[in-house]
Parts: sequence; C-alpha cells; structure tokens
Amino acid sequence: MKSKKEIEYTQSAANVPDEWFSWKERDKEKLEQVSRPSLSYWQDAWRRLVKNKMAMLGLIFLVLLTIMAIIGPILSPYEVNRQSLPDQYQPPSMEHWFGTDNAGRDVFTRTWYGARISLFVGFIAALIDVTIGIIWGGISGYKGGRTDNIMMRIIEVLYGLPYLLVVILLLVVLGPSLGTIILALTITGWVGMARIVRGQVLQIKNYEFILASKSFGTKTFRIIRKNLLPNAMGPIIVQMTLTIPSAIFAEAFLSFIGLGIQAPFASWGVMANDSLGAILSGNWWTLFFPAFFISFTMFAFNVLGDGLQDALDPKLRK
Repeated sequence: MKSKKEIEYTQSAANVPDEWFSWKERDKEKLEQVSRPSLSYWQDAWRRLVKNKMAMLGLIFLVLLTIMAIIGPILSPYEVNRQSLPDQYQPPSMEHWFGTDNAGRDVFTRTWYGARISLFVGFIAALIDVTIGIIWGGISGYKGGRTDNIMMRIIEVLYGLPYLLVVILLLVVLGPSLGTIILALTITGWVGMARIVRGQVLQIKNYEFILASKSFGTKTFRIIRKNLLPNAMGPIIVQMTLTIPSAIFAEAFLSFIGLGIQAPFASWGVMANDSLGAILSGNWWTLFFPAFFISFTMFAFNVLGDGLQDALDPKLRK
C-alpha cells in the first residue's frame, strides 16, 4: 500500500507537461557543454575545416598528389626520359597506365615527375613570398610614420610593374632554368603578402597586450615575432594557399611557351606543349593527364584556401 504522500506525488508528476522534460534535457546539454574543456583557436579552426566537405576534398587530393609525386616514379618501371619509337602514342593500358607520348616515353612517369617540379616551385615560391612579406609588412605596419610611407611607396612601384613582363624579361636575360623561374616568380610576388601582413599589424598593434609589451621595453622584433605574427597567422596561411596555385600555373604557362623548364625534363607545361600536335591526331591522353592535374591542383588549393578562410575567421567562432 502506498502512502497518501506517495499517491499525491505520483499524480502531480503525471500532470507535468512534456515540455518541462525537454527543457530539463536542454539545460542538461548546456551544462555538459560548459563542463567540456574549451577548444583552442587552432583546434576550433580544424573542427570547422573538417565540416567543410569541399575543403577536405581539396586537402585529401593534395595529400595524395604529394604522396604520388614522391613514390609515383618509383612505382613505374620506366625512366622519365626513356625514349622508344616503337612504343610511340600507345593508348593507356596495363603496360603504360597513362599511355605514351610522341617519343614513346611513359606519360605516367612523366606526370609524377612534373608534379614534383610543380609542387616544388609552388611551395618554394610561396615560402619566399611569405618570408619577405612578413618581414617587410611587419616592420612597415609596426613602425608606421615615415618608415611606413617609404616602404609602402616601394611596394606601390613594384605593384605597378607588369608582372608577366618582368618574369619574361628576367627569363630571357638569365636563361630558362628552375632557379630562374623561382626568382622570377618571387621578385614581385611577395608584394601582396606584405600588404596583408601590414594591414593585420596595423589592426593588432594597438591592442592592450602589445602596448603592455612596449611599456616593458620589449624589442621590436620580439614583439613582432611573439605577439603580432601569431595573431595574424590566419590571413597569412590563407594567402599562402592562394599563392601556391598561382606559382604552379605560372610555371606551367612559362614552360608551355618555352620559357620555363626545358625538354627533356618533365613538367606539366612541357608535356602540354609536346601534346599540341598529338591532340589533333586523336591521341588525347598526352594532353588530358597534365591538363587534368594542373586544373584540379589549382581547384584543390583554391577550395582549401576558401575553407581555411572560413575556419580561421574569428568572427565565425562559436
């Protein structure tokens, strides 16, 4: 037998609306969220990047491309410059996975050697642009005043020069080679990075923790390295992901018109140039594979850059 109090409690609980339990569950979820350890800026950015399917698709493709650029030529039994006229214009098969070109060279092997050159040029050019841009833009934005005016006038002069004309003139004077291409791509390529870094430094340098470091007599380079740059890394990383595909496309274009990597070395641009006559005779595979990897590599870097821009934006952080 239940007591009178137990019967009254059971009846009162039965009359409680269902919404009350849903509110209770929501409050419980909120308490669990509060009790969880808070994510750092980079952990939260990675969590939001993973949710971006297109950005992750681009990242996965670039990782696979890098792996194949390293091991791809090893998997192939053919040398990159091995010519065999009897094997001229062989279609894709189990023997030659991507077919052969006009000299009987294996397109599969040459494609991955071309990936090595393209990725090397892209990453080295982006690294040089980032290094010069951070130093130039950081000093210009932090110092301000006359120093900033002089440094920005120099940037404006370089920015006004026709980029492609400077690159072509430099390649004509010094001669086409891998080092000349990197020098030509970076001689004015760092200007955009410097302007972005300067804008970020101008925004951050008046924050209280920067003023506190100044009041304690901290040196300029230490403030830039320890305080300013870590807080400006988001836009820098995004700009870097956009600089790499630009350098890759520029190298492919210069090689295509004969001012970049020279035959017999493999490059996506050189392979595309060698395939112009073959495509008219129906040997589509000689142009398809280098064109595909140039296009999809640029697409992957761009969607990854867009995803990083959204993931690293502090305004979108919850």
